[in-house]
Amino acid sequence: MIRAYQGVDIVEVAAVRRVGERHERFLAEVFTRGERDYCAAQADPFVHLAGRFAAKEAAMKALGVGLAGLGGSAAFGDIEVVRRTSGEPELALSGWVAEVAGQRRVTQASLSIAHSGGFAIAAVLLLAAPGEGR
Repeated sequence: MIRAYQGVDIVEVAAVRRVGERHERFLAEVFTRGERDYCAAQADPFVHLAGRFAAKEAAMKALGVGLAGLGGSAAFGDIEVVRRTSGEPELALSGWVAEVAGQRRVTQASLSIAHSGGFAIAAVLLLAAPGEGR
């Protein structure tokens, strides 16, 4: 039987804007160069940054891990939101996060991001092969 893991997160755009405008280092630590470049090209970069932040949090929830013991924002760099040619967002996992996904036998990931009313929300669904894992 295929196993499914899900995670959802909601982020206030204004909170990401406040931190991002005051601490550029935050942006470099949490978002990959590709994510920052994509968001900078949008009319309001912080709406899209908030969506990506929510996606990273939702992915960690789906994997059943938190930030404790991970060196803070280090895990965020291992989760990247990329765009398929269709424009649909997709997760690209690397490093420690990819190892955890491998241990959980994750074979597919689905990501949805939405923005409305000053908030960004992301939902992640991970499908895993049957067998040992979580």
